Amino acid sequence: MARADRRQPLQLAAGCILACAIAACSSGGGSPAQAPSNPDTGPGPVGGCDESFDGTFAAIQKVIFEGQGCAQDACHGSARSGGLDLRPGRSYANLIEAPSTSSSHPRIQPGEPGESFLYLKLLAATRPDSVHVAGSPMPLGREPLSEARLEAVRLWIEGGAPESGSLGDGSTGKSDRFAELLGACLPPAEPITIKPLDPPAPDVGVQFEMPSYVLPASTELEVCFASYYDVSDVVPHEFQDASGSVFYVNGSRLRQDPQSHHFVLTHTGLGPERVNDPAFGPWTCKGGERAGEPCDALDRSSCGSGLCASEVRNSIACIDYGPRDVLVDVAKEGIAGAQTAQQYLEPRDGVFRAIPTRGIVYWNSHAFNLTGEDHPMHARVNLFFTEDLRWREDQATDSTHIYIQAGQAPYTVEDYCADHVAPRGARMIRLSSHTHKRGKHFWVDLHDGTRIYDSFVYSDPLDAIYDPPVAFDDPDPANRTLRYCATYNNGVKDDGTPDPETVTRRSRMPARTNCQPVACAAGRIGEPCSGDDHAACDTSPGAGDGLCDACAITAGVTTENEMFIVIPTYIVPVQ
Repeated sequence: MARADRRQPLQLAAGCILACAIAACSSGGGSPAQAPSNPDTGPGPVGGCDESFDGTFAAIQKVIFEGQGCAQDACHGSARSGGLDLRPGRSYANLIEAPSTSSSHPRIQPGEPGESFLYLKLLAATRPDSVHVAGSPMPLGREPLSEARLEAVRLWIEGGAPESGSLGDGSTGKSDRFAELLGACLPPAEPITIKPLDPPAPDVGVQFEMPSYVLPASTELEVCFASYYDVSDVVPHEFQDASGSVFYVNGSRLRQDPQSHHFVLTHTGLGPERVNDPAFGPWTCKGGERAGEPCDALDRSSCGSGLCASEVRNSIACIDYGPRDVLVDVAKEGIAGAQTAQQYLEPRDGVFRAIPTRGIVYWNSHAFNLTGEDHPMHARVNLFFTEDLRWREDQATDSTHIYIQAGQAPYTVEDYCADHVAPRGARMIRLSSHTHKRGKHFWVDLHDGTRIYDSFVYSDPLDAIYDPPVAFDDPDPANRTLRYCATYNNGVKDDGTPDPETVTRRSRMPARTNCQPVACAAGRIGEPCSGDDHAACDTSPGAGDGLCDACAITAGVTTENEMFIVIPTYIVPVQ
């Protein structure tokens, strides 16, 4: 049976990035900057903080690297054990994308805790047997990081591992979460620009860079816009077909600012002759010294250090965007895409995708800016070349039952299921899912009831990898059927009582969606009401404490609405 794992390395090469003698790391060299008030909850007093910092990394430096003794001279101070220097002013450059001495992973891979060797070493100490790493878990000879401090490191890496600035919690946009985890006072959260993804070597792959667009403060936005590219003279001929119209890739790495919810890059099938179609609006420079100026979509140099792109418009999945004679399905025709801010898809033997060497692409970006500052969004995708063309890759996003949960009453928990039939002869190499915030559990079973997928986090759904792939060779469609299900919680607490904070609420709906209140969200919480009849929710006649605001789950595209999608990726043999 195939094995499904979250994409993070579990086996690492021998050696030790943080190696240092037990005696050296456990003796002398000062006391922790902040003593944990509770080993389970982390440092700092409840409701306060011991020290103020100007940014998240500054707090991690002082509280963890110095406070846990890692930066002592005999360890990762002047002795630089394992080549790593964690002293103030030197640690960041020694960590970010810096190669480790005993792993193929860098010490910190921005956005990717599971590919960051330092995090894995810390994880191995805090949660023994959760991950296998080379050498000893760290810190060596000292108490492991508390769950709180470990989570602070994970969230910092996941948020792009910035050197400056204050990271916000992904759901609130505030820095309170880091303050709680580190026992530190931090300034208000800021939007983060992630370290740019370095392009691959010219004989290894090619990079696509998204023209930047501005994500306003305190906004959730999904946009679509176009740009033109031509890599026919960039991709080595051995990776192109005989006509030079496509090139072949296997695997990819995507990196974008952590404000992103999802991202898709899609080839439209349109060539250079369509760039002046009125449907695209004016083409202007995005970013760089000529930002906002008109540009020539076919001239890469027309924007200097910026990039030329069409008008940026609010558009869900690029529906109704661009010329009306062209229908583009971003869910199935993408060059690259992810539901997380970062993604690495490792190349697999013999697998390939064919990408046009030129044409117009659509950039579909859905992002949240929960901070008080406008922010230019950035994204980059590296595609890796291949000549081994034995298995064609095909993402088969199934949104047939996308709104199956629409209408679920407030203060209820319900399960929904549907079937997806895999193509005969296909091999499934990857599986993911998509719901919004009320989707609490997503699972997939084979026809015989074998569970092959479980995901519990809507904002970071499991990207299950199958090696060997799951084969679907049976001529009977019933034996090639995946049963996929999800649990939706529309406002029920763990103890079964109504929860007005998590139920669908009309007052919290974005302008483009709505719902009709049918239950009370204040006063007589959970009792029926209708529309604006808030008095029906008063705890007593005339009390004025009622609020008729709770709705059934609505169909839609914002996180206040819901979706139900299964996303298998197949490979099929080339005939």
